[in-house]
Amino acid sequence: MVETKDEITRIKALQKEIEQLKKLVVKKDLDELVNDSYLQVAAQKLGYKNVLELKKKLNIKL
Repeated sequence: MVETKDEITRIKALQKEIEQLKKLVVKKDLDELVNDSYLQVAAQKLGYKNVLELKKKLNIKL
């Protein structure tokens, strides 16, 4: 397979972009996990049976 300098540069740029996107996905997943944990603690401390009940009471989008 023949690759020009431009193709190699483009491949490297795409690989870098893929790595950045992977990091963003991991961060988003971790943020969601933390938020869910906070909601679980809040629901428990406020006396709700579960997060779903808390969300319904607060009219949070499910």
